[in-house]
Amino acid sequence: MVVIAHGSRDPRHAASVSALCARVRALRPGLRVEAGYLDFSAPRVPRLLERLAAEGVREVVALPLLLTRAFHAKADVPAMLREAAVRLPGLSVRQADVLGPSPLLTAALERRLYEAGLRPGDRRSTGVVLASAGSCDPEAIAVIAEIAREWRHTGGWCAVRPAFASASEPRTEDAVRELRVAHGVRRVAVAPYVIAPGFLPDRIARGAREAGAEVLAEVLGPAPELARLLVRRYDRALLGAVGGAAWAGAA
Repeated sequence: MVVIAHGSRDPRHAASVSALCARVRALRPGLRVEAGYLDFSAPRVPRLLERLAAEGVREVVALPLLLTRAFHAKADVPAMLREAAVRLPGLSVRQADVLGPSPLLTAALERRLYEAGLRPGDRRSTGVVLASAGSCDPEAIAVIAEIAREWRHTGGWCAVRPAFASASEPRTEDAVRELRVAHGVRRVAVAPYVIAPGFLPDRIARGAREAGAEVLAEVLGPAPELARLLVRRYDRALLGAVGGAAWAGAA
């Protein structure tokens, strides 16, 4: 399994990805799990695939550490993997589907909220801001909005509002204020729908504090639910389930 993370200049990002990979290894002993990055961090994905091919690896499941199907999942990751398969003879590369949406992600969000101090009995009086990194892709924005609607229905919250750290609106602080003013919510919790720490998650946290949210959860990080989801996406890709793609270099 090659986990493809975005990468960041913030060292917490790679540390979080590494911890998540370690949890996946514990779930699936014997499975080789490596992390590669699109930018900023090392190793970059092409270099990692070159090293694996040189070591005699012949089949790779590339698992994008992405929560929605936006530009990375639709364009640059497939292009990168396709080029690697052509350039590295004998290497078969299969791309798994993105992680979201999934009930396991919702469970991980709730875990982080409880760890931040929210109690199960607080649900009916708590409004939640589902704060994602943001995207220019309308499909990705629509998915976040649908997750918010579904989570309100299944989770029993008094309200759930999507927010975005970049590219789209509302921002986290505006969503917190809207829950208070327009809906009269007494307690607001911010749940970052992001995987690893970095610039945009820090912006989400600043917005939550600026607007006075009572609860601010940590990023998903190496949550056990997230590790289980990676294993599930890996297994589906091996079975050739709908949602992925595969390329094979010439032997």
